[in-house]
Amino acid sequence: MKEIEVVIDTEEIAEFFYNELVQRGFAPGEEELEELADITFEYLLYKCVIDEENE
Repeated sequence: MKEIEVVIDTEEIAEFFYNELVQRGFAPGEEELEELADITFEYLLYKCVIDEENE
């Protein structure tokens, strides 16, 4: 299987969730969005979709 490099940006995830939730009638706060982004990142690690690299 070919390996590709993917960069996951939790700020981008938070912005995505914000836009999606607002479109659905929700008004999320910044703290909630940061938590959702972190949870999403952890989920991707858990499912082995991504590997965390320490730079």
